[in-house]
Amino acid sequence: MSLTLDQVKAKSTKRLIGLHPVVLAATQALIERCYDRCINIVITQGLRTIAEQDALYAQGRTKPGTIVTNAKGGTSYHNYGLAINFALLLPDGKQVSWDLKRDGDGDKIADWTEVIQEAKAIGFEWGGDFVSIKDAPHFQMTFGLTTSQLRAGVKPSGIAMSKATAIIDRLKGEVDEDMSRIKELEAIVVKQEERLAAVEKRLNISGKETYAINYTEAITAAKAVGAISTSAEKSKLELNVIQMLYNMGLFAKGDK
Repeated sequence: MSLTLDQVKAKSTKRLIGLHPVVLAATQALIERCYDRCINIVITQGLRTIAEQDALYAQGRTKPGTIVTNAKGGTSYHNYGLAINFALLLPDGKQVSWDLKRDGDGDKIADWTEVIQEAKAIGFEWGGDFVSIKDAPHFQMTFGLTTSQLRAGVKPSGIAMSKATAIIDRLKGEVDEDMSRIKELEAIVVKQEERLAAVEKRLNISGKETYAINYTEAITAAKAVGAISTSAEKSKLELNVIQMLYNMGLFAKGDK
């Protein structure tokens, strides 16, 4: 069973705590826009403390493991709630993937590439574009500030935040419109199913009892008067229409 948008978003709730409000809105929009493209993602890292950053920096240097970052504590945008890491959320809603070539939605475009497209459209910078260490799961929104400025206490300007928010609101509006359209289509399908059920009821073809008991006799009678030329496999609707006409006495009973 497919995951709902709320279920997908719930997977990232804890990792969104502490993000800058604009980055939080951008991240939520990213999850929604990816979901709209049949791709589920989960945020695996958001705000990272200085201590956590230092521990990560030590990996591959003074601690076991491979080097994954060149950023010491205070020099990563994660330390200021301006960056996130993500992974693809697999259909079971439990496992995740960092496979850059996975095409789970079968549209001939790697899911990872589609997520990057959406993130950049929202205003994120992608870690895969970094010159030194490529960081494929990483997105950041810097508002034009360096980590040195952030360490000195400089905050994103109102203008920078307003520009970012305007982009997010516009794109989020597109998702809301798409989701509204989906709900409209679902309502139409429900109405069509109700109408079909009503037609079947009027034609007495909703039950299986008549079909099971009288079907062979009705087909024989229909062939006898030339209403049909063969008793070859027919659809349920065709068989039940024949049964209805037979019940109305429009076919002579007996063989030709």
